Amino acid sequence: MATPQQWWQGARPRTLPAAVAPVAAGTGVAAYYDGVDVVLALLALCVALAFQVAVNYANDYSDGVRGTDDQRVGPMRLTASGVAGPATVKRAAGISFGLGALAGLAIVVLTEQWWLLAVGVACIAAAWYYTGGRSPYGYRGLGEVSVFVFFGLVAAMGTAYIQTEEWSWLALVVACGVGALAVALLVVNNLRDIPTDALVGKQTLAVRLGDRRTRALYVLLLVAALAAVVVASIGWTPAALLALVAFIPVAPPIGAVVSGASGRELVTVLAATGRIQLLYGITLGIGLTLH
Repeated sequence: MATPQQWWQGARPRTLPAAVAPVAAGTGVAAYYDGVDVVLALLALCVALAFQVAVNYANDYSDGVRGTDDQRVGPMRLTASGVAGPATVKRAAGISFGLGALAGLAIVVLTEQWWLLAVGVACIAAAWYYTGGRSPYGYRGLGEVSVFVFFGLVAAMGTAYIQTEEWSWLALVVACGVGALAVALLVVNNLRDIPTDALVGKQTLAVRLGDRRTRALYVLLLVAALAAVVVASIGWTPAALLALVAFIPVAPPIGAVVSGASGRELVTVLAATGRIQLLYGITLGIGLTLH
C-alpha cells in the first residue's frame, strides 16, 4: 500500500506551478480591469490544482498499465512501481477530477455562465485521453499543443473571464506567456524521457524532434514567455515588467539544457522551470494589479 509521501510524489508536485501560474496571471488581468473577485479566483485555483493532480494520476495509471513507465527516470510512478494497484490509482484520478468538477460547477452557478460546463468536460476529456484510451494523443506528439491550450489559454483567459465577464487581448497575451512556460515544463519532462519513450514507441514531440531540436525548443519557449511580458508592458502597462524578476534564475536551467544535461540532471531543470513559471505568474499578476 502506498504511503502518503508516495501519493504526494505520485501527484508530481513539480508540475503544480502549471496550475497556479495561469490563475495568478489571469487574476492580474482581472485586476487591471478592476474586476477581481476573490471567491471566483480561489475556485479557479481549486479547479486548476485538482485537474493538474488528476491528470498526473491519470497518466500514472495509463502509462503504468501500458508498461511505458517500467524504465522511466523521474518522480515516483505509483502503478509501474507496484506500490499502488492500477484500480486504486485510477480511482485517485477520478476523485481529483471530481473535486475539480465540483469547484468548476460552483463557478458556473455563481457566474451563471452555463456554457462553461462544456469547457469543463473538454478539460477532463483532454486530461484523460492524453495518455488514456485506445489512441492517446500524447503518444502522437500532441501533448504540447494540449498543454498550451488548457494550461495557458483556457486557464489564464478563463480565470480572467469569470471575474470580468469580458474577453481581452491582454488576457490572450498573458495566457500565451504562461502557456509557453507550461509547455516548457512538458518539453523538459519529455526530453528526459526520449530514450525510454522511443524504446516503447511513445512518439512524443521530443521523440519526433530529436534531442538537439527539443533543447532548442525549450529555450525558444522561455524567450516566448519573455516576449509576452514585453508586449504586455508596451501595449498595456510598464508594470508588467515586474515579471522580469522570474527570469533572474533562468541561466542554470538553460545552461543545463544547452550543455546536454540528461536523465536525473533534467529532474533538477524541471524543478527550476516550475519555480520560474510560478514566479512568472505571480509577479505578472502583481504587476498588472499595480498598473
